[in-house]
Amino acid sequence: MRILHVYKDYPPVLGGIENHLELLAEALVARGHTVTVLVSGTGWRNEVSERRGVRLVAAGRLATVASTPLSPTLPLLLARERPALIHLHHPYPPGDVAALLGGRGVPLVVTYHSDIVRQKRLGVIIAPLVRQTLRRAARIIATSPAYIRSSPFLAPVASHCRVVPYGVPLADFGHADPALVAALRARYPGPVILFVGQLRYYKGADRLVRAMADVPARAIFVGADATVRRADLEALAAAHGVSERVHFVGEQSGAALRAYYHAADVFTLPSVERSEAFGIVQIEAQAAGLPIVCTELDTGTSFVTRHGQTGIVVPPDDVPALAHALRTLVASPTLARAMGEAGRTRAHSEFSLSRMLDRIEAVYAEAVRGD
Repeated sequence: MRILHVYKDYPPVLGGIENHLELLAEALVARGHTVTVLVSGTGWRNEVSERRGVRLVAAGRLATVASTPLSPTLPLLLARERPALIHLHHPYPPGDVAALLGGRGVPLVVTYHSDIVRQKRLGVIIAPLVRQTLRRAARIIATSPAYIRSSPFLAPVASHCRVVPYGVPLADFGHADPALVAALRARYPGPVILFVGQLRYYKGADRLVRAMADVPARAIFVGADATVRRADLEALAAAHGVSERVHFVGEQSGAALRAYYHAADVFTLPSVERSEAFGIVQIEAQAAGLPIVCTELDTGTSFVTRHGQTGIVVPPDDVPALAHALRTLVASPTLARAMGEAGRTRAHSEFSLSRMLDRIEAVYAEAVRGD
């Protein structure tokens, strides 16, 4: 099938959707599909390239407004592709416009990754456009049942929604270099609580720093500065007297990232806003056999982590509850191991890359048939 994906960016641009899109595009190529990804480029000229079997079309960028790149040629480039199916990744308003103007007569699938949360004014302005796109879509992919129920945009079109959780290559996180793991455990004597993610405003990293004042363990933060400065978190750690037990190690990837997962005892995702629509890092942690403490956001976080089974789910922005959950797992290694093993089992049954691909291909087939 000739598939055209549409989104604003593609790796090496960092981001959860970008990483998912690259993984999906390359995996679909491996399954025999012809895949093109249409994005907004970094320069003002249109560019075409190919990477690992995926054809990349970058529309010239005129400007960037509210973190959204504007590329006037996007609808024309989309129309020229003549795909069998368009797969639009939301949120990206210019992509909605391009699909509506340049994709007439072509089946449209939308992956609704997230509501627009922080830019509320923009959300109000583009709401009619988003609703029109969702009405036009043959199928809408949501990553969890909770998001369909809780999103004001998805609930009215629930009959056209299909749940397809994210999938990752689990084998990549199921093992780590023993020497690297041993070195990390020697450097950071446990128990160790791990946080992985860019330091964005909604990730709740500051809540974890505050919670560590009441948790007899170390916290390791893996991830680069984004909308929260590492220096501010270090100052917060000093103010709470936990600087010696809170460590910021920056961006890690590959073997180093896997080693951090396997050197840890507990994983936490203390996010505080619906911008955390799923939390793919939880799957990586499950593949490594870690129990998880996450927050209940009415999104996919508590779909990945089952309260009382694979981890503990606490209210968002509740530092005492977060600290209590972390203390519970730190104090009971037997409980932590049991939850970690249950998480590993759940990851392999629900969140493997092959399972995600099977589900997405089934959605494509429905869209093309017009069921």
